[in-house]
Amino acid sequence: MFGLDITIVAIFALAALSTAGLAYGLLFSRIEAAKKTESRMRRVQAAETDQGKAKAARDRMQELSKRRKSVQDSLKDLEKKQQEQTKRAATTLKAKLVQAGLSISIPQFYLLSAAAGIFVFLLALLAGSGLLVSLGAAFIAGAGLPRWVVGYLVKRRMNKFLEEFPNSLDVMTRSIKSGLPLTDALRLIAAEGQEPVRTEFRRLVEAQQVGLSVPEACARMFTNIPLQEVNFFSIVIAIQSQAGGNLSEALGNLSRVLRERRKMKAKVSALSMEAKASAAIIGALPFIVAFLVYLTSPDYIVILFQDPRGHLILGISAVWMSIGILVMRNMINFDI
Repeated sequence: MFGLDITIVAIFALAALSTAGLAYGLLFSRIEAAKKTESRMRRVQAAETDQGKAKAARDRMQELSKRRKSVQDSLKDLEKKQQEQTKRAATTLKAKLVQAGLSISIPQFYLLSAAAGIFVFLLALLAGSGLLVSLGAAFIAGAGLPRWVVGYLVKRRMNKFLEEFPNSLDVMTRSIKSGLPLTDALRLIAAEGQEPVRTEFRRLVEAQQVGLSVPEACARMFTNIPLQEVNFFSIVIAIQSQAGGNLSEALGNLSRVLRERRKMKAKVSALSMEAKASAAIIGALPFIVAFLVYLTSPDYIVILFQDPRGHLILGISAVWMSIGILVMRNMINFDI
């Protein structure tokens, strides 16, 4: 009985195994085809995904390229406009008076120049100088001295602007980080900044009120303050208005760059101080020698001031001395 049961179980097991083998043999090709189909579908989907990612990456690169080209074209146009404005400003006396912070008009400037020339001419005649020397002194006092004074005032005002401009940029950065818009930050500097930054930002705000955009008003400020630092500021504002970005971070970086430029200028000035001292000594040496000769032998040198030929020699010497001083000045000045 027990042996019969084992035989029946074995028969059933062999039948089941045979049935499973037969089913697997019949379904093997279909299972393999399903596996291949599934694998092929996964590869197609992966290829489509990779192709979509590649297309998206190409689209992003094209968009970035278009934005970069747009910014570059805008910067080129802005630089060209600023160069034209700088050329016009460099050739006009009105722009120089504005840059110096003077409130006089051009006719008033010419009247003051003529008055200075007439005063020096009369003073030279009363001192016993010849007519030619008096006319030369009057020309220098009327045509050269007022323009030199204006240039000195322009340079002094530019230096004051550079001292205060980074601090104003820091105030703008903190204002923008606190949530104020750019226009309100500009008004804040125009109301509470230090001179001459306050005056220039007030003009910028007034330009906005008459219809100019912020980038155009900033580019216009470069005409009144022809400094590279102001040019950097207008470029930052122009890029932000077209391409967007973190304006507070850009202004903070600009403030740091301006301070580093100022440190570099101070370092260059310190390194060139020896050459400046040598130039000052060489320029003052003829006057010192003439004064010492006058103290020791006045009769020997007084002819130079009494004789007309001595006046001519003094005039020619003054011209050559001026040329030498200008050459030495250009040799020891460096642009950064």
